[in-house]
Amino acid sequence: MSTASEAVWGEPLGLESEGVRLRRGDPSAFDELLTRYQHRLYRYLLRIVREPALAEDLFQQTWLRVIEKARQFDERRSFEGWLFTIGRNLALDHLRRYQPESLDEPLPGEPAGEPREARLAADGPSALDRVLQRERWERLAAAMDLLPWIYREILTLRFEEEMKVEEMADVLDVPLSTAKTRLRRGLEMMRETLKKGPTGGAQA
Repeated sequence: MSTASEAVWGEPLGLESEGVRLRRGDPSAFDELLTRYQHRLYRYLLRIVREPALAEDLFQQTWLRVIEKARQFDERRSFEGWLFTIGRNLALDHLRRYQPESLDEPLPGEPAGEPREARLAADGPSALDRVLQRERWERLAAAMDLLPWIYREILTLRFEEEMKVEEMADVLDVPLSTAKTRLRRGLEMMRETLKKGPTGGAQA
């Protein structure tokens, strides 16, 4: 049974406390959060915009926005979800300016269950296993880059950031059923792309 002391979505209490400390103006909290999330946030932004320099710029903008809006942080939310939402909104603002036709793609509306996908890494892999897993992930990542951004994004949140569907829906600001449908469609497109091989160009 959950208690009031538990963090949102099972996030360790320490992470929630850092978000609260940031809201209250503790400067050390920012450093701790930056250290914890910098690589994940940059990787997520890079998946959306696919340009390292632009992803770095958006990364810096995101943390500046975190500083500016620290006092607006809702202590009932997970800091991770709040951070990724800020970064996502900045990335979408950029894409709307330069790729306005790609952002309003209609999506299927019916609910869908979360697919049961095996983890890429097994417990205690051998050196050969690790090489094979790395090669497999590189192949999956190359296929992911060929998908429309809306599916690259949700697959990144699911498999690279290991977010639950509820967390993804929060970051994307969409209903839970939409997040499930988008994830299902993204996985279907990934399978189709892997069958064809990485021959096509990436879509915006």
